[in-house]
Amino acid sequence: MSETSFSFSDEQLDRLEALLSSPTLENAMGLDSAQGYLCAALAGPQPMAPERWLADILGSENALEIPEGLEAAGLLRQFADAIEAELAEGTPPVLLLYPASDEEDAPSDYVPWCQAYLAGVDAAEQDWFEFLGEEDADDNEEIREEVAYIDECLFPLMVLTGEAEAAAREHGEEWPEGDELEQVINDCEEDLPQAVADLYCFWRAKRGVGTIRRDAPKVGRNDACPCGSGKKFKQCCGAE
Repeated sequence: MSETSFSFSDEQLDRLEALLSSPTLENAMGLDSAQGYLCAALAGPQPMAPERWLADILGSENALEIPEGLEAAGLLRQFADAIEAELAEGTPPVLLLYPASDEEDAPSDYVPWCQAYLAGVDAAEQDWFEFLGEEDADDNEEIREEVAYIDECLFPLMVLTGEAEAAAREHGEEWPEGDELEQVINDCEEDLPQAVADLYCFWRAKRGVGTIRRDAPKVGRNDACPCGSGKKFKQCCGAE
């Protein structure tokens, strides 16, 4: 598993990994999935409530009634704080990934991480695209740009989980094969950490505008970025 670069010690990471794989928490996510889910839970129109993501990661609300669950919950809260501190700086996260097999030099398995992130998107209290007003995209260029930007950022996750291929084939569209497909996958693996950071920064900027309602003032492309960087929104969290 990759080393972390944020303020969560190796000892804490090892302990959290052990707890999540404990038989007493049989329905808990693995450490890779937990990180992916948290990255999505911290993004979106509004961050997911800790009580919700704790129950989802630990497998049930009842997990908090046992000592291992309580200890894991405490570590997960610190883990989430460390992840958010890194994302808030615009730093791409170091993904915690397991090998795809037991073979020596096996490639990293991105699927559980990406599936967990997309599950976190689906579990958001308000649908990401509904919040952006996707149904009005045909008549609003700004909405079209925002929807396209989210789609672009989510593309690596869709490719690495196989959802992009499934959608393409369902609609009778061509899908790359052989060396071309391998290159697409490699590019998505490389682009994934930055895409995750970009999604967080996008939603953080949107939250600075107002609440869930679409009639709140919106950030203009040439307005100052709400993150406080001093740059224009289009050059910072709204960069494409």
